[in-house]
Amino acid sequence: MDSAQLLALIDALRGRNVAVIGDVVADEFVYGRIARVSREAPVLILEYDSTEVVAGAGGNAANNVAALGGVATLAAVVGDDEPAQRLLESLHSGVNRRHLTRLRGRRTSIKTRILAGGIHSAKQQVVRIDRVAQDMDGTAREALERTAMAAIRAADAVIVSDYGSGLIRPGLARRLRAALKHGGRRIPVLVDTRYRLLDYRGLTACTPNESEVEQALGIRINDDLQVLERAGREILERTGMGAVLITRGSRGMALFVPGAKTQHIPIVGSDEIADVTGAGDTVMATMALALAAGASFEAAAHLANHAGSVVVMKRGTATVSADELRASVKAHATTPPAPQRRAKAERRPKRHG
Repeated sequence: MDSAQLLALIDALRGRNVAVIGDVVADEFVYGRIARVSREAPVLILEYDSTEVVAGAGGNAANNVAALGGVATLAAVVGDDEPAQRLLESLHSGVNRRHLTRLRGRRTSIKTRILAGGIHSAKQQVVRIDRVAQDMDGTAREALERTAMAAIRAADAVIVSDYGSGLIRPGLARRLRAALKHGGRRIPVLVDTRYRLLDYRGLTACTPNESEVEQALGIRINDDLQVLERAGREILERTGMGAVLITRGSRGMALFVPGAKTQHIPIVGSDEIADVTGAGDTVMATMALALAAGASFEAAAHLANHAGSVVVMKRGTATVSADELRASVKAHATTPPAPQRRAKAERRPKRHG
């Protein structure tokens, strides 16, 4: 795709308001140095270095929206515990927290990653411990729905983030869409869901990764493009989405739109990926912002591909800035095909000496 179009689109992202509704997680990273092998069992002993807590899931999507120059309005429910406080402290200044609800006695979901390495080597993840709050009752869901309805009033796009806690259900997405329609507002509504891909219907787009597609359909894709094609088309048909963007790691992305040929988008830059943690949130945030700015599905997918390619070169839960996105587009600039360049040249006024 023409890089000039993508660069213009990046400029158009600034100031767009994206409502991010749903699950947020405290991503905890515990860093240590490998000291020795334990005498008690064949395991490594780590000398503790430090702990970092950042916003994950919907919180990471909101941070990415803000880092790209947009305004993120985050509607979510967290506990009143220390992980929630540290999560909130990690939110970007461009994230509107007015619609965040802290419930007394509620636990905040935490994903703890233990990373180990030597003094002169990069830290690598050795184990992850998930403490996901799955006791969401009617009180939490009602609180979220109230704040979500308020959050979408000024939105240019909506992201529904369903990481499986039970807080988000497909019915909420339907009610949000109905409220927007009733108000005469036709804005993009996208869903990021880990376990219920086929239960969300009639929305603008979804961005599942390949393993989520395989889980939803009970298939294996691997390198078989025919299986991928059937899978993408089946998800389109069963969900009624406007577009399905399947992320495939080092294999790039595949964009499915009804009535259009499948777009296979290769990754840009190196395929030596450092860390995929939170990359799906970056892709979702970029896609939503681009659609909010009036981009086509194709342009939004190409821009999201650049964003994803940048963020997987960073360690941990990370974001991509507008400047980094511009740099990626410029570094992999494309020019229009020769016939198109000739046509443009013919339209230029001739100079007379």
